Amino acid sequence: MSKHALAKGSAWKLVAEELGGADYISLNLYLTRERAHLRPCEMPQEKVVQFVEGLVPG
Repeated sequence: MSKHALAKGSAWKLVAEELGGADYISLNLYLTRERAHLRPCEMPQEKVVQFVEGLVPG
């Protein structure tokens, strides 16, 4: 998994690859004063949300 801050921390890119498999997650998260905007990259938003909710930082 890799996470990169963009635009001085007002946006984030997260990419994760499945260990021992071919699956992956890719998303951009944009932070505004009003809210956060999740933008999955070429995959359903539900898949990204399920991954992030189950994420245990190591």
